[in-house]
Amino acid sequence: MGVLIDLHDVERWKPETWKDYSAPIVRRGTDGAREGLLATYGMVPRKRIPEGVRPFDTMNARAETVGQLRSFSGAWKRSQLCLVPMTAFYEPCYESGKASRWGIGMADQSMFAVGGLWREWDGTDGPEWSFTQLTINADDHPLMQRFHKPGDEKRALVIVPQNEWDDWLQASEPEYARSFLRHYPAEAMTSWECPVPSRAKKADTPPEASDGNLAFDF
Repeated sequence: MGVLIDLHDVERWKPETWKDYSAPIVRRGTDGAREGLLATYGMVPRKRIPEGVRPFDTMNARAETVGQLRSFSGAWKRSQLCLVPMTAFYEPCYESGKASRWGIGMADQSMFAVGGLWREWDGTDGPEWSFTQLTINADDHPLMQRFHKPGDEKRALVIVPQNEWDDWLQASEPEYARSFLRHYPAEAMTSWECPVPSRAKKADTPPEASDGNLAFDF
């Protein structure tokens, strides 16, 4: 069983979550009920990459290859599904001619949840967990097609509607879980320019305006 957490206990994680930061996720517990725990962002944390192997990113899992790539396939086939709660996520927008960070969230500014996968690791003080987020092609999505470099494929996180949260967590067959990998309506979403705060500490400042971070603000 994971370490149960209060999703409003914001002192336990940073307001913005970058690779290898801890963040809250929700999964199905052994009793079938929702269970909240802290997990590291990125399915394979940097400290778990074997010595001599070039670092690689596992923050996002593409729906097209999630059942094939070694980093994700085991969790996908075992239906280790989770929800990643947030109030916004960030993507780079190039409409001004250069990359600028934009926030994307719900039109009513409510909290929402993104579909993901979780994995358990053996830690020195007991089990540890990590997670990734699932993404789908967004070339034709009215909002998400605005982001990422011109000419690059557009991608979007899978936002799971609140009335489907338990159905997603309880999906025990990969092909049934795949039916949840669809776009959220653009009219129910909003976006805004959101530069990285200049007052951010050096250790928390991202190297560039790119995707791969989440905003938790409960």
